[in-house]
Amino acid sequence: MTAADWPAWITHLPHFLDALLTGAVITVIVTVGGFIGSVVLGILFGAFSTSQSLLLRAVAHIYVEIFRGLPLLTVLFIIFFGLATIGIRLDPISAAITGFSINGGAYLSEVFRAGIQSIHKGQSEAALSVGMTRMMAFRYIILPQSIRVVLPPLANFAIGLLKDTSLASAVAAPEMMFNAGRLVSETFFATEIYLLVAALYLCMSLPLSLATRLLERRMARAHAQ
Repeated sequence: MTAADWPAWITHLPHFLDALLTGAVITVIVTVGGFIGSVVLGILFGAFSTSQSLLLRAVAHIYVEIFRGLPLLTVLFIIFFGLATIGIRLDPISAAITGFSINGGAYLSEVFRAGIQSIHKGQSEAALSVGMTRMMAFRYIILPQSIRVVLPPLANFAIGLLKDTSLASAVAAPEMMFNAGRLVSETFFATEIYLLVAALYLCMSLPLSLATRLLERRMARAHAQ
């Protein structure tokens, strides 16, 4: 940007920040929605993959292999454009949350599977011996302990998800990258606008990174004790 461009840049800055911060709110909404959906599906299919039922294990295996093998952008296009061809129309934000949830659930199911398998089988056997059903043993004994084990990977997943939400712009979700592209087409201040976007992403992701490191250190101390 030359010195002659500074007056126009300063004039446009409030408009840029307003549009980008509005998009940042949508980014957070998509991130939170996608994270919750991913965790729910991750727990469900993680439980399926450790089930004694061959059918449930097969369902979990097929789900994981399919959606870990598909690019996230392809999943978003199938949900937003593909479903519309059979009469199922989702708004861009709902489509983005659904896509991130399905894709993320495939990865988190393996994380939860490892967490569940890290709990000694004797604990579930003890729960069954005192009259609990398998579902009760999973809900009250196994799942709470496995969640503590998988907290650091979950935090790292949340950071990655926050950054991946930029792909939602491909299905017209009005998040930060979508609004940035619109601003660039209006003003041609491409470098300046994308630097603002980078700064906003850092402002959101750095606190998550710090919280993840603190969580990992705390869990390492607890494990050592």
